[in-house]
Amino acid sequence: MSSEEQVSKEAEEMVSTISTDMIVDPERTDVLDEVVVRSRWDLKDVTFIIPLRIETEDRLRNIVTVLIYLLRNFDTNVIVKEVDKHSEFEKCAMPMLEAALEDFQLEGLTHIFEQSDEFTFHRTKILNDMLWMVETPIVVNYDSDILLPKASYAYATNLIRNGYTREDGDTFYPKLVYPYGNGTYQAQIYTNDEEVTEFLNNYFKFEVFKKWRSYDAKYGFCQWFDTEEYKRLGGENEGFVAYGYEDDERHYRFAMLSNVARIDENIFHLEHKRSSNSWFNNPHIEDNRKLWKKLKSCNKQELQVYYDHVSYAKLRKAIPVT
Repeated sequence: MSSEEQVSKEAEEMVSTISTDMIVDPERTDVLDEVVVRSRWDLKDVTFIIPLRIETEDRLRNIVTVLIYLLRNFDTNVIVKEVDKHSEFEKCAMPMLEAALEDFQLEGLTHIFEQSDEFTFHRTKILNDMLWMVETPIVVNYDSDILLPKASYAYATNLIRNGYTREDGDTFYPKLVYPYGNGTYQAQIYTNDEEVTEFLNNYFKFEVFKKWRSYDAKYGFCQWFDTEEYKRLGGENEGFVAYGYEDDERHYRFAMLSNVARIDENIFHLEHKRSSNSWFNNPHIEDNRKLWKKLKSCNKQELQVYYDHVSYAKLRKAIPVT
């Protein structure tokens, strides 16, 4: 086992893995009941933050699908920050959303556009820009191509809200929740316009997706946070640029310094074409690896000192949100 795998294993051992029957009482609420499935659930105390660049047609289809899924199913808040040369979201995605969603559903959506000619997509910085705008007690770091079973959104939210009772009778309050299992819990979905249309028009039945494969899931995709704890521990580490190792470091940091839980449920990833901004051939990968190597060698006290003094976090914490 490599040193990196050993660090990840030790951090994962600090995570509480939770079955769904420990979160809700199925005798009280049948989340598979047809009436429940078709209702819009109250997640007004949650904000989803989604960094975005629409580079390909499948990424456009994915963000539209994800936003319709979130805003039809939940009374919630979604911030999308798009950074690009021009706004593909405003030009292409917004007309489709306006056609598919009612006005009261669209009220939960905030789109921010930042014009930039920079090729590198600084995802961690963009997420922090949104995080420090959030006014709800729960925030979700959410990729633009991710779907969960509807019940998982409620399970993860309720864990942050209320914690759960352990066998010894004590209540455990996680500050970070992974709403999917560690292992082959990812379904990679290869789809098309026709299947997505059927999915959106047929109460989001995942069975319409015919081409998919089971794959590994670890630390990326989406995570539920207690908003203030997320900020206290630095939000996203802006030293990680483009793609690579930021998910591993975030998991290690919160496992060491906070309370983390994981729900053994599935997660669905809408596949897409990738540029170097979302793969290991980006020019920042070696610097990212060096930063992860440095931080995974820190003990609990050293890690806390680092995040108390790292410059980007100190600056964000010092500037009041207006």
